[in-house]
Amino acid sequence: MSDYAVGEVYPSDQKSLAEIDTLLQAEGIRRDKNLDYICAMYDDEMNVIATGSCFGNSLRCLAVASEYQGEGLMNAVVTHLINVQFERGNTHLFLYTKYDSAKFFQSLGFYEITRIDGQIVFMENKRNGFRDYLNKLTQASPAPDGKRVAALVMNANPFTLGHQYLAEKAAAENDIVHLFMVSEEQSLIPYAVRKRLILAGTAHLPNLYCHDSGSYIISSATFPSYFQPDDNAVIESNALIDIRIFTQIAAALGIRRRYVGDEPFSRVTAIYNRIMQSRLPECGIECIVVPRKSADGHIISASGVRQAIKDNDFAAVQRMVPATTFEFFSGPEAGPIIERIRQTQNVRHY
Repeated sequence: MSDYAVGEVYPSDQKSLAEIDTLLQAEGIRRDKNLDYICAMYDDEMNVIATGSCFGNSLRCLAVASEYQGEGLMNAVVTHLINVQFERGNTHLFLYTKYDSAKFFQSLGFYEITRIDGQIVFMENKRNGFRDYLNKLTQASPAPDGKRVAALVMNANPFTLGHQYLAEKAAAENDIVHLFMVSEEQSLIPYAVRKRLILAGTAHLPNLYCHDSGSYIISSATFPSYFQPDDNAVIESNALIDIRIFTQIAAALGIRRRYVGDEPFSRVTAIYNRIMQSRLPECGIECIVVPRKSADGHIISASGVRQAIKDNDFAAVQRMVPATTFEFFSGPEAGPIIERIRQTQNVRHY
């Protein structure tokens, strides 16, 4: 391989970013909106000939100019990105690649988790990463034999009376309920707090078992937007990958039902729900959509709670959350979180 330079591309370097966009488009990829590091490899005349990016613990937007393919440039780009991730403390990495490129990334130490046939393969750099996650879940869960087993997935940003109602309904209608808490740090409220409020708000449900989602359920790792032509396609691909991963989790735990709240506000969640209603029954899993709980004639949502906090309307907050959540937001520990919410321009869901 020729000794080409590779390095970080900064937001101010519009020339390189324009060349990266052209290179990605030639490979049928678009630059992801969710990137926190971009690198490029240059030829002797400082033209971009290869590129790759990161977001969270995922590698994204990987491409090599067609005339340079086969020279080992992608190997060098991926090695550079892995070094960047390791310096950040991220050792468990994920990537999406096109269906016909999976074997190449296998040669770089990535292993398939799941795929959408003919389109996208989701991979990680740990041989037994997903298998170990499944083993951990089964070890922390009761045997499902002959029992009605259901699942919930919650971000709970923060935990509301709506979340509590959904958990209570699932617990009343099933013998075992697995609640997967979205554990990635992409929310205004830190995961440690969200988890604490979920556990406090569901402590009265003895047949409910809470699990960290890790990077396997609704995370930045599972969002391959750079392969998709528009936002709806992005969401739909994410939902399909998420469903494929979830069905493997469901098989390990004996889950036959997934409960979701209906979604009048978030387009993303509404599309998720529609796809789950269509695809989960094909896998032997019933998708149960539960009408949202209301307070004073208004539908309860975490977005609404965040807006009430931003507006300093704590009477409205109290009407929408369990006592355990309100107690937290009434105490000094919540101060930095409240300030963060107040400083955020838009606190409602996409």
